[in-house]
Amino acid sequence: MNQLVARSLMRGLINGAKCNRSILCSVTRVELRDEKAAFGRMMSTETALAEKNQKEKSVEEVEKQSKVVFSSYWGIQRPKITREDGSPWPWNCFMMAFPQKEIKEKSVSKTEKNGEVDVSSYCGISRPKIVRKDGTEWPWNSFVPWETYHADTAIDLSKHHVPKTFVDKVAYRTVKLLRIPTDIFFQRRYGCRAMMLETVAAVPGMVGGMLLHLRSLRKFEHSGGWVKALLEEAENERMHLMTMVELVRPKWYERLLVLTVQGVFFNAFFVLYVLSPKAAHRVVGYLEEEAIHSYTEFLKDIDSGAIENVPAPAIAIDYWRLPKDATLKDVITVIRADEAHHRDVNHFASDIHFQGKKLNEAPAPIGYH
Repeated sequence: MNQLVARSLMRGLINGAKCNRSILCSVTRVELRDEKAAFGRMMSTETALAEKNQKEKSVEEVEKQSKVVFSSYWGIQRPKITREDGSPWPWNCFMMAFPQKEIKEKSVSKTEKNGEVDVSSYCGISRPKIVRKDGTEWPWNSFVPWETYHADTAIDLSKHHVPKTFVDKVAYRTVKLLRIPTDIFFQRRYGCRAMMLETVAAVPGMVGGMLLHLRSLRKFEHSGGWVKALLEEAENERMHLMTMVELVRPKWYERLLVLTVQGVFFNAFFVLYVLSPKAAHRVVGYLEEEAIHSYTEFLKDIDSGAIENVPAPAIAIDYWRLPKDATLKDVITVIRADEAHHRDVNHFASDIHFQGKKLNEAPAPIGYH
């Protein structure tokens, strides 16, 4: 009897232990399940926060990209311009003009101020008499004193855009091929070469400015000042030509060559700019690099005595504000500096296109000489 009681007690204890063990296991499983659920919720919360932060970062990046600041190897940046009240100037399509009216009023002669002006046309249009600071009359009709400037001869002449893309390589090789017949024809006659070069170099700015002008009219949008900048480049190149004509008198066959080259180049560049503005600006950038090289060789011949260092033409002295005793070397130096600036502008414009942007999204370097 006692043995039966003892056995039943032992069975009860064993069964109770098993029950407790099962209860403990079930409780442990529940706790683990709860911990896993809490950990999962925590991880999902962290993931959601990470995704939110990523979205915020991407939005910030998009906003930054929409406010692109085009700073490039060419170092062209929009100058900080403020109004008279100190507020920033908001427009890229035009700048605050130099007070031309005041200059004209100060420059006109006494007879004009007294109203004694001979009106040469029915519409009353007559050229104001402009005088220099020394009292002499301004002799040029093609430009006025407030359009003259001191050339930045400290610009880096060694900059070169290394062709990387297919378009760059095609543009670079094209310019190198165009140089071969020029070298054969002109050899070291750099005066004639410069004259021919300027008749071609003045075309791209006019073509680009014209096409951007038409685009601005079609799209009802500002050009960002690029129409004015490119037309300024064309005008500057034309002034180079007017200067070289004073130094070198072209022969009849050279004039015929100019007509042929200009006609072909104008139409070819027009088509190229319509099809690919980035390629067109890259070609011009490489052309300007070749111009820098040609003018550097020109200066070497002047220094060696192969070309006489004659006095500078009067038009060059007034246009670049050179000293009265300036020479041909001074003229070629400032022209070379202008070509370096044109190199920067066109490579910069091409870089903007390669970034997938439009020119009017970056302020144009108006007045960049």
